[in-house]
This record gives sequence, structure tokens and C-alpha cells, in this order.
Amino acid sequence: MVQPLMPKATAVWLVENTTLSFEQIADFCGLHPLEVQGIADEEVAIGIQGIDPTSNHQLTHEEIERCQGDPKARLKLAKRELPQPQKRTKGPRYTPVAKRQDKPDGVAWLLRHHPELKDSQVSRLIGTTKNTIQAVRDRSHWNSQNIRPRDPVLLGLCNQGDLNAAVVKARRAAERAGITLPAPVEIEHTPEPEPETEKDPYSLFR
Repeated sequence: MVQPLMPKATAVWLVENTTLSFEQIADFCGLHPLEVQGIADEEVAIGIQGIDPTSNHQLTHEEIERCQGDPKARLKLAKRELPQPQKRTKGPRYTPVAKRQDKPDGVAWLLRHHPELKDSQVSRLIGTTKNTIQAVRDRSHWNSQNIRPRDPVLLGLCNQGDLNAAVVKARRAAERAGITLPAPVEIEHTPEPEPETEKDPYSLFR
């Protein structure tokens, strides 16, 4: 069977953006189902950017929908022209020095409100290490007494789009593994109030 271009990158995209079974993805990409499960668990193909097979005409949306509706169906490679060049991905997000001290607060917020996120996802969102995440979780962090959960979006440590995508991916992986998660709670992102300015004691006499 003819395989798609860059099969692992294609498998990464299918895992993250469809509800296809591991067997369907493995069959289309020429991989073992356990290898596809490893991609979903972020143990395989770490750092590989997913490639949308519909953008380079290897698959159609109709074909994906057909197979999502029938677990026994198998994806068929579409007849295609030469693939379009892929855009270069950006490097790691830079966090200003002034905001780095807020990272433990952002980690604590994610651990409280989105426990379904894996440490690797939290690490990418906040730009911190798994050791720091574990230290915040078990309160062994050197500054634990001063850590207070704060929304990392409002802190400027990540954007809302990346956070939403990570949560969807984590929930999809949990559903594939048969883990039941509580319904997501919509969180209102309210900016922190600005400190009150000191009133002029002589304003009443003016």
C-alpha cells in the first residue's frame, strides 16, 4: 500500500485532529497501532510537527468523515498533485525575565483547573521543566508558601488558543483510553484589579 508523505507527521496530525481509531491511523500511515498509541501518549514522535494530509491533497475531509463514522473502514489515499511546501515552525516561546517568576503560579493554576493535561503539555504551555511541575504539585518547590494559582493566559505565559488546543487534545486522548472526565468548566478570565491609588488628603480643601 502506498503510504502518505511523512507518515509519522501525518499520524501526529490525525491523532490530534480526528477521532479515527489507532488501527485506522496505523493502517493509513504504515505504522503499528502501538506506535500510534505512543504518539497519542506523547512517547513517540516527540517534537514532530503534525502535517495536515488534506492541505497537500493526500486525504479529503469527506474520506476522514467516512472513516470516523465506521471504525472498520480504512482510509484511502487520494490522487494528488505535487505537495505544497510546508511552513517553517517557530522556535520555543521566549518568556521575558520579568514574567519567569510567575511560572509556578501558572503551573499551579493548570494543575488545579485542568488536571487532564499531561506534564509534557504543561511544560510546553508554560515553558518550564517537568521537575518544576512536580515540585509545584507535591509542594516541594522552594517558594511553595508564596505560590498562588493564577491564569497563565492573563500572566502572558501562553495564549488562549494554545491552552484550548492542549485541553482538547488531552480530553480526546482520555476518551480513547476509556477514561471518563468531568465536563469542562467555563472559566471567566477576569483581569486582576489594579491596586488603589493613595488619596490626596488635601483634595477636600481645594
